[in-house]
Amino acid sequence: MQHADYLAGLLLRQSPSCSWLVSAQGIFEGLYGDCSGIFGKPVEALLGRAVTEILPRERAIAWVARFSRALSGEIFSLRERAIDTVWNISMFPIREAGEIRYAGALAREISDWNKTENELRHTVWSALKSQEFERKMASKFLHDTVGQNLTALGMQLDLVRMDLESAAPDAFGRIGEIQKVLETIMEDVRDYSYELNPSTVERAGLRSALDRLLTRIRGRFNGVMRLNVDPFLKLDPDVAPALYHIAQEAIENAVMHACCSVVEIAVRATRNGPLLEVRDNGRGFDPAEIASGRRGLGLLSMEHYAAQAGLNLALVSGRSTGTVVRASRAEIA
Repeated sequence: MQHADYLAGLLLRQSPSCSWLVSAQGIFEGLYGDCSGIFGKPVEALLGRAVTEILPRERAIAWVARFSRALSGEIFSLRERAIDTVWNISMFPIREAGEIRYAGALAREISDWNKTENELRHTVWSALKSQEFERKMASKFLHDTVGQNLTALGMQLDLVRMDLESAAPDAFGRIGEIQKVLETIMEDVRDYSYELNPSTVERAGLRSALDRLLTRIRGRFNGVMRLNVDPFLKLDPDVAPALYHIAQEAIENAVMHACCSVVEIAVRATRNGPLLEVRDNGRGFDPAEIASGRRGLGLLSMEHYAAQAGLNLALVSGRSTGTVVRASRAEIA
C-alpha cells in the first residue's frame, strides 16, 4: 500500500497536468505538478494559503465561486487563460468519510489546441461575413425591387379606386380592402428588410437604430429596458454598425437566456473612443465555462463584429451578479 501511494505521488508530481485540493475555507491543502502557469506562483507560495491572498480581487472572487460550486457537489469544466497559456480545468468535489471536504481540480495546458480552435473560429467568422453579404443583398432586393413594386401597385389601385368610386361602389370598397392587405404586406417587407440589414444605423444613426430594436424586443419582454446614448458621440461609419450588432446579440442573449428583469444599454465616449455596455441583472455564468466549449453562435457573432471594427470585446459575469458585455477601442481589463 505504501508503495502504491509512493507511485501515485510520483505520477501526480511528474504528470504534464497539475492538480490541487482546496479546503472549505479556500486554503490550498495539496498541489501536484506545476500550477504556476495558472496561479502565477510556485507551489511553495500557494500551499497553506487562501486564494484571496494570492490573486487579484476579481480573479480571486471567480475562483472562490468555483470552489464553492465544487464543494456543493457540482462537477464542471472551464477554460482559463493565464498570461500566454490556456488551461482546460475540471472541478469536482472530494469526499472524506462520506462528506465533501475539499474542492478538487485537474488542469492540463491546451495552448496548441487553442490555436486550432482559433483557426476554426476564423472559419466561422468567414462564414458569418459571407452570410452578412447575402443578407444585405436580400435586403436590397426587398427594399429596392419588391418594396418599390408594391408601392407602385398601391398607387395604381388608388387610381382604379378613384375611377370606380361612383360607377361601381361595391368594387370601390373591395379595392379598399385589397389596399389594406397590401399596406400590411408592405410593412412586413420593410420590417424584414430592416431585420436583414439595419441600414438605419448608417442613415439615421446608432441611437435611432437601437430605439427601433428595443421597440421590437419590448413586444416580447416584460422587463425594464433602458437606453442611454451620448448625444455628442461621433462614430466612425465602420464602428456604428458593429456596436449595433453587438448590442443586438447581447440584448437577445439577456432576454432569452438570462431570466432577467432589467436590461441597460449605454454608449458613451471615452478617451480612447466609444464604449458600449449592455448590462442585465439576470442569471449570470462563469465566462471560463463558455470558453471551455459552450460558446454559442451569438458570442461568435459578437466576436466577429468586434474584430471587423477593431474593437475589444469582454464579458463580465457571475452567477449572482448578472452579465455585462463591453465593446470598446480601449483595452478592457
